[in-house]
Amino acid sequence: MMGCFANTRALLNPVLSGARYLPAASFIPLLLVWFGPTDLAKMALLYIGVVFFLIVMILDNTEAVQKELVEAALTMGASRRRVVLGVVVPAASPAILDSMRTMIAVSWTYLVIAEIVGAQDGIGAVMMRAGRFLHVDTIMAGIFTIGILGVLTDLAFRAAAMFAFPWMRKRTS
Repeated sequence: MMGCFANTRALLNPVLSGARYLPAASFIPLLLVWFGPTDLAKMALLYIGVVFFLIVMILDNTEAVQKELVEAALTMGASRRRVVLGVVVPAASPAILDSMRTMIAVSWTYLVIAEIVGAQDGIGAVMMRAGRFLHVDTIMAGIFTIGILGVLTDLAFRAAAMFAFPWMRKRTS
């Protein structure tokens, strides 16, 4: 909505953009007090660490939609709702999915941080326990596991993009 309507952008953008500069890791003690060492605390940290950056990236994606497309739809009598849902969303969707793919990599980092600090289980917690006993092999296995899971997640997003937006495929010939 911020990418389509200047009033909404003027109201929300200063707060949401400012929230990007709050270090998500500093919320860990508060999240542990509120939720304890649970999966909900991990998800809250992921949300805090990713959502504000993602909102700004999606704002940029929607603002990058060619103005000519919007003007053409308005000239042909489309309502504002139709312009948003029929022009802006489809035109920005490939870039939005790419922004989500980028932020998934960041979310893996926050997930490990959340597990290191306040979790009983998970890859980060296993790595921390291994660190206490100097089990470097377990730590390295954890790092490689996260890397492999990250690559698989990235490949899943790429496959989803190729399936959802076949016109965006690069031509090989």
